[in-house]
Amino acid sequence: MALTKKQTKQLRALANQLKPLLFIGKNDLTDAAVKQASETMDSHELLKIAVQDGSGLTAKEAAESLAGQIGAEVVQVIGNRFVLFRRSKRDDIEHIQLVRE
Repeated sequence: MALTKKQTKQLRALANQLKPLLFIGKNDLTDAAVKQASETMDSHELLKIAVQDGSGLTAKEAAESLAGQIGAEVVQVIGNRFVLFRRSKRDDIEHIQLVRE
């Protein structure tokens, strides 16, 4: 599912007030970090992640790698942070209503 420009703009606005829920450190993307990101995406749909200074990955590299592993879309990469979006299959959370073009 590729995001349109309007949908990306909407998700960027929503992510603006979010705090990072996951941090990637010197061990880069471990299996545990990927699992935690996937579980967090199931309950939040929109996830902000920070790459710390000790990591060997840039935020862009980490975003593309993690998005590919968990089936998410990269919404935005700024500095050492990035935002991912993935539609949750859970019914007990409030889903983000994306705009349609």
